[in-house]
Amino acid sequence: MSTSELGTYLRARRAQTSPADVGLPAHGARRVAGLRREEVAQLAGISVDYYIRLEQGRERTPSAQVVDALAAALGLVEDARRHLFRLAGLGPGPLPQTAPTRVDPGLLQLMSAWPHNPAIVYNRAFDVLASNELADVLFHDWSYSRNLMHVVFLDPTARTFYRDWWDVARNSVAGFRHGHSEAPDDPRIRKILAELLETSPEFADLWTHHDVRGKGMASKRFDHPDVGHLTLSMQTFDIRSAPGQELVIYQAEPGSPSTQALALLGTLAATTRHARH
Repeated sequence: MSTSELGTYLRARRAQTSPADVGLPAHGARRVAGLRREEVAQLAGISVDYYIRLEQGRERTPSAQVVDALAAALGLVEDARRHLFRLAGLGPGPLPQTAPTRVDPGLLQLMSAWPHNPAIVYNRAFDVLASNELADVLFHDWSYSRNLMHVVFLDPTARTFYRDWWDVARNSVAGFRHGHSEAPDDPRIRKILAELLETSPEFADLWTHHDVRGKGMASKRFDHPDVGHLTLSMQTFDIRSAPGQELVIYQAEPGSPSTQALALLGTLAATTRHARH
């Protein structure tokens, strides 16, 4: 990672951080978006000149203490903080270029045993490497693509399928950049990135924000053409035996209409399975 990438990231995060975010008063008109350089320097306890040199790429060896202070000054969450350390050359080096594409057979067996929980395994490029029957029906049998970034940004039905499409889009880009920061030379990640920058103005705009955030627990609201509205919570787990793969499990609140909708999806999945045989 070059120092210019560090400077670009600092500028982007400074522009995305308001004075109120870090407890500073915002008096009068401001000529810049977000924080001023001198405000970041003050919060981090470093000189303004030194901070400017960091943004401009003229300073190449910030200490861990300085990077930690900058992360605190910009209010970075843990994933973004680790990303900042990597850009400064202080975090773990890039991971191998490609993550394994084979999903452990034991995990596949476990996923197939969850009749009430859609489950998928995906990699840093957001390719869905495995999915159980209920997930297949939820995501329309992946009729557009088995890449989740394609589904969110290029599938014409995405804005109706995801009821909170803009939130899903922002979180997807932050998660994709997290994977990109871990393995920037992965050819599949680079291919997906180039495609989306060229074909999706929304992705290209969000990419300039430099948000970095891994998936955690969240909920998503879907509008499925066969069963209507669903609100599902998500749990995400790193697969330790295959670095770069993550398991996502969806579940509905017990007794909720979404539970009934999932049950109906399960019936549709079984019907489809019998029809194929």
